[in-house]
Amino acid sequence: MILFSVLIVLLLIILAFVVFTGIRIIPQNMVGMVSVLGKYQRQIQPGLHVVMPFITRVDRVDLAQVPLRLSEQSVISRDNAEVIISLSLNYHVTDPYKFTFENADSVKSMVQQSRAHLRGIIGTMDLKEVLNGTERINAALSKELGSITDAYGVNVDRINIDTIQPTPEIQESMNKQINATREREAAIARAEGEARSIELTTKAQNDALVSTAEANAKAVRLAADAEAYRIQKANDILSTVDANYLVAQNIDAFRDVAKSPANTVIVPNTAIDALGELKVAGQLLNTNQK
Repeated sequence: MILFSVLIVLLLIILAFVVFTGIRIIPQNMVGMVSVLGKYQRQIQPGLHVVMPFITRVDRVDLAQVPLRLSEQSVISRDNAEVIISLSLNYHVTDPYKFTFENADSVKSMVQQSRAHLRGIIGTMDLKEVLNGTERINAALSKELGSITDAYGVNVDRINIDTIQPTPEIQESMNKQINATREREAAIARAEGEARSIELTTKAQNDALVSTAEANAKAVRLAADAEAYRIQKANDILSTVDANYLVAQNIDAFRDVAKSPANTVIVPNTAIDALGELKVAGQLLNTNQK
């Protein structure tokens, strides 16, 4: 009786163990890939499931988006410049069957394809384009992976270039080039500034010379005009002087000439009248000058 009871208990324990080993719980955002004796049978959804123990295997496949950061990668640009690039991406499983059974490691295959395509894309770009073309690289890489990763049962939702860093040698060469460019631009700016300063100084000097010359010419013209005006006024006055007045002036003028230290003064008859006019004109001019 006791032996029978022990056997019953053992059977219950074995049965409970068998039932327990046949229970599978699939969490949310996952599916279960059921294989019996190594052969795929069906796909089970999230929840509690009972399968045949020992001969059944259930592989869980996560359907949620997964972030993945790739290790740094050295690539060569079209102008033979080496750069170090770090890459990250987000992916999710689109086909659990392909992801589980058609590829030994779909994630590893996706990473290898990403690296290979990245090398190909960078190889078509110059270093300057690489450093300034992050968005272009991301778009090209996403396009290339979109047509390939479907075979792995995954989809790359987002891919991003985290860092692009030239090697120390390339960075040193770039720094030298940048410094040389800055020095050249500074020298050009200084030369242009000096040329502009000389141009402005020369223009100012020329303007001053022109202004001075114009002022002198204007002064000469004014003086000439004034002199011509005085002469014209004197002539106008002479033309209106009474003849008797000129005769008196002739006598006075002749007297003055006679008083000169010369012993003999010979004056033509026609010049006697001119002496008076000269004296009158001289007096008029002297009066205007005063």
